[in-house]
This record gives sequence, C-alpha cells and structure tokens, in this order.
Amino acid sequence: MNGETAQGSRIFQLSSETTPEGVKAISPQLAASLATAHGVTLRRSIDYTLLPDSLGYYRGTTDSIYQPNGHGCWQGYDGTYYEGYWKNGKREGFGFSIAPEKPLRIGEWKNDRYKGERLVYTSERIYGIDLSKYQHGKGRKKYAINWNRLRITHLGRLSKKTISGTVNFPIRFIYIKSTEGKSLLNPYYRKDYRDAKAHGYKVGTYHFFTTITPAAEQARHFLKHSIIRKGDFPPVLDVEPLPSQIKKMGGAGILFARIRTWLRIVERATGVKPILYISQTFVNRYLPQAPDLKHNYQVWIARYGEYKPDIRLVYWQLCPDGRVAGIHGEVDINVFNGYDDAFQSFVKNKTVK
Repeated sequence: MNGETAQGSRIFQLSSETTPEGVKAISPQLAASLATAHGVTLRRSIDYTLLPDSLGYYRGTTDSIYQPNGHGCWQGYDGTYYEGYWKNGKREGFGFSIAPEKPLRIGEWKNDRYKGERLVYTSERIYGIDLSKYQHGKGRKKYAINWNRLRITHLGRLSKKTISGTVNFPIRFIYIKSTEGKSLLNPYYRKDYRDAKAHGYKVGTYHFFTTITPAAEQARHFLKHSIIRKGDFPPVLDVEPLPSQIKKMGGAGILFARIRTWLRIVERATGVKPILYISQTFVNRYLPQAPDLKHNYQVWIARYGEYKPDIRLVYWQLCPDGRVAGIHGEVDINVFNGYDDAFQSFVKNKTVK
C-alpha cells in the first residue's frame, strides 16, 4: 500500500526490505505519524500480472514470487515479442516469438531456449529417402532393391518421435549419391536413378564433398557422372567434415570459399540453385560465419531429435536408422518441410527446368 501526503510527498510500505535507488528510508513510526497528520491513505491493488523492467514488460500469470509462470506475453522495447508458456521466469513449453530481422519461431521452448517445432509424423507428411552403395550390401553380400515394395516401416530408434498411427508411409522423393571428391563413384547410381524414375519417384542427385581436393575439380566430376534432367530435384552438396579436417584445410573460411565455388559451378551448369546438406552441429558451430550461404541457399539438415530445425529448411533427415520395405538394412529417412500444397509448389518452381 502507499500513502500520499498533502504536501505531495509519497510514503510507501514495501514488501521487500530493499530500498530502491533514490528513495530515503524512514522509520515506521515516523511514516505513520506523517501519514496520520498530513496525508490520506490510498489503498491500491498492485497488478502483478504486469511486470515491467529495463528491457520490456511481461503480462500474464505468475508464481508465488511473481515470476512469469503459466501463460503470458513478453513485449521487449526492441520490438521482440513472445507469447506462450513460462516456468520459473523462463520460456518453457509451446509458444511463438517475433523479433526484428529474425524468422517467426513457433514451437517448443526449454529453459528459455527455442528448441524447434515438435513434429507429429503422420501419413500426410511428405517423406523421402536417400540411397548410396550401402543400401546394396556390405562386403561380399549384395542386395537388390525391390522397387515395387518401397514403404517406410520404421522411423529409427536414435531419437524420440511423436507418431500418429502406424508407420507405413509412402515415399515421395529419393536422393541418390553419385560422386565423392574428384574421383569416387557410386557403382549403383545409374541403375538406381533409372529404376526410381521408372517407378514414378521424384529423384535428385548428391555429391559428397571432401576437404582434400579442389572444389572446381569436384564440381566437374559431379557434373560429368551425374544425370540431371528436367523435373529432377535440385543437386545437393553433402558437407560433413570433421573439425580436425576443417582445421587442417585452413579453417572455416577456406571451407566456405570452396563450398561457394562448387555451388556456383553446378548452378551455372544446371540452371538450378543447389541445396546444402549439413548437420545441426555444423549449423551451430560454423554456418554463422557464412551468412550469405544461410540466406541464399536452402538447407537439408541432419538432426536426429524430436524438434524441427530452426533454419531455412527444405528437407530434414530425421533418422539414419530407418527401415524401408524392399531395402535391406538401415535407410536414411527424410521429411519435406511442408505438406502436399507446398510440395507441389516446390516441384513446380524449384526443380530442374
């Protein structure tokens, strides 16, 4: 409560024993004497659902010590805005955030950090797989792909997933490895490409990038040995270097220069902007050093968690240990970032012309 004296001074009784800056403390006896002799006591309820501070203000439910808790909104003076759930003064649970020069974030928050959108896997999602020589066996044992049986039957065990119904999902697109470095070839590439096209799948081709050979030579090797035809999905550059390899080649700046070279040569030759395949770790550790790539190129990201990555995403590799009827062993399972209308728009506008 507070009392306002006739002379215009204000006397406050605080629940905290801490004296605010610029305020003089007086004894309770003197305060009572002044208020009785010179003032009128005003009793006002304080709205603890509105909590301003130096950065902005919060409006919503609070806990017993008036921290944001439950549902509430935060409006920052810099234009940031969050609405959703809170726990112990931090964003926790489902919410959405808007901030200047940043994309809209809708999804799950944990301990004040954005985790991403939690996907529910259903038959309405657009799924794809990627193939290399390893889907045909290892060592002396060789296995053919039964193209008439292809259905996704398991989404792997490496991460938690929310699944609606039984996993028996159709496959809508297939990426096939063609080349690696400046000399290696996938011996099954051409047959897998022809068979996938013959069975009506949307097909794309990818190159595995190495740090020990010139990017221009790798790009020419890829273009020479890959099939890229009208209607195909954009070529993909698969970048998976170890930190030790990046250090050995001279650092992330050298790596990104070579990546740009490969992307530029392949885009000029095919007429379509390639897609960059990278891991979530690479995004966090290195991609901030190449904002042009993050801004100008769509990303296919390997992230084996329950939340969709927070990036300019086109595909998400959700597991490396999935199962597909008709293919022996484990298969990488991917999901397109969107539903059928977005997928049809991608097919119409982003594929090879």
